[in-house]
Amino acid sequence: MQTKKITDHIVKWLSDYAVQACVKGYVVGVSGGVDSGVVSALCAMTGLEVLLLEMPIRQKEDQVSRAREHIEDLKKKFLNVRSQQVNLTPVFGSFEKTIGEVDQGNTNKNLALANTRSRLRMLCLYYYAQVHGLLVCGTGNKVEDFGVGFFTKYGDGGVDVSPIADLYKTEVYALAKALNLSESIQNAVPTDGLWDIERTDEEQIGARYAELEKIQKEYGTKAVEEYKGRDKEVYLIFDRLHKANQHKMKAVPICRILEEWR
Repeated sequence: MQTKKITDHIVKWLSDYAVQACVKGYVVGVSGGVDSGVVSALCAMTGLEVLLLEMPIRQKEDQVSRAREHIEDLKKKFLNVRSQQVNLTPVFGSFEKTIGEVDQGNTNKNLALANTRSRLRMLCLYYYAQVHGLLVCGTGNKVEDFGVGFFTKYGDGGVDVSPIADLYKTEVYALAKALNLSESIQNAVPTDGLWDIERTDEEQIGARYAELEKIQKEYGTKAVEEYKGRDKEVYLIFDRLHKANQHKMKAVPICRILEEWR
């Protein structure tokens, strides 16, 4: 993997896009994970204005400390980077209390609340983006965004640009190493941080990212019958999620009206 060429290409792409959009730079939500770590570093390298937002919602202490360590490291290296913490825990708590009495006992409630956390962060990112003349920079990678659809629609999927969406998770880790990000970011176990009880991405999906990437690269070229053992298990996981989450990966469908009806 030619990390230097990829880094330079993404930085130029981000710079050019911001200039064409007539904005000052980017706002990035920093979670303490490798994806947001790499994206925020790439944005910083553009030399444009970069606002890093930390938006905890009942966050685990290790996630908070990793995010802060990374933010402070970027601020030391890049004068164009500034940061702000917006504690969304009270907002989420108020929402949870408001709807709690109405939807008690609903089996989909926990997942809906998890996605609500992501959507609250999206609202916050767009607020600060508009106030400061910035674009919201996404942090989704290829296997999440176009493989299994492991993101929240209009949450972390609600962004203006997506600079690492053509990179697999393992490639994002390679970039993190090449960019010399902190060891804590490079070694962070992937988690969406949307649950009170810690649940890693791979636990939720049922497969490791490297396993999913192998299937994604072959998907559509091999039949399920050609897989055996663990590969077949992962294929079935990937196939199920890929099909179920097409509504996230495709543009919103529009019901077209015939001209003679107008």
